[in-house]
Amino acid sequence: MENKEKFIFFGTPDYSVYTLDSLSANGYIPHLIVTAPDRPVGRHFTITPSDAKVWALKHNVPTLEVEKFTKEIIEDIKSKQADLFIVSAYGKILPKELLEIPKIGTLNVHPSLLPLYRGPAPEKGPLLNGDKETGVTIILLDEMVDHGPILLQKKVPLTGTETTPEIAKVLFTMGGQMLAEIIPKWIEGKVELKNQDHTKATLTKKVTKQDGLIDPNGDPLINYNKYRAYSGWPGIYFFQDGKRIKVTKAHLEDGKFIIERIIPEGKKEIDYKNKIQN
Repeated sequence: MENKEKFIFFGTPDYSVYTLDSLSANGYIPHLIVTAPDRPVGRHFTITPSDAKVWALKHNVPTLEVEKFTKEIIEDIKSKQADLFIVSAYGKILPKELLEIPKIGTLNVHPSLLPLYRGPAPEKGPLLNGDKETGVTIILLDEMVDHGPILLQKKVPLTGTETTPEIAKVLFTMGGQMLAEIIPKWIEGKVELKNQDHTKATLTKKVTKQDGLIDPNGDPLINYNKYRAYSGWPGIYFFQDGKRIKVTKAHLEDGKFIIERIIPEGKKEIDYKNKIQN
């Protein structure tokens, strides 16, 4: 692109930074990064910028922190006269008025093999279900969630041991590389769009802390897949003698769910001596 076509990048957490790193490595630097406002983080509620904003500051890219897409915000973005929008782990749905701004559209990095795993947790879904593969899909965004036509899709095999932080880095890094590959062709009108088979669509739900609850004596594979999918956040936990026990390290061995490290409620991380198995 090299400043011939301006693009605005929409992203917030570390996932989006993986895409930014890949894009910049291929010579694609956004003219503006739209991200979430600074948030209080941690026990002391320290006001902290988003990962995408930190990246922007490091690379001297201006940012626009958006809580809500008001008319004023949309006009501000429109005034930048960008040719293309790129969305990667942004966390908000872009309204129709925004999608109509860039003359060559809005491309989205989606970390699953669409139409599978639409919604808020596509990187977790394949791990939670014990799938043998996942992947990345670059779509042209429309008004519906993860519904737009496909520009490019690539598969990634799963070994059955990956955790969400590990696979997310792979997928969003690949997403940036795929964008660098497809954007020149897209600009030249050499990309044939492929509509998704909406009859095969599956939907992920927003993950809550409660989703991390396990029964240590329950199905070992279900527990292990929860451990893989919910690593990072929200984590998995169980209750013992009325106390919440967070599992920080575990593995599957001979069909048994083995807990290695835990954080008992109100205490520091320790080894879990008693191996729990079904």
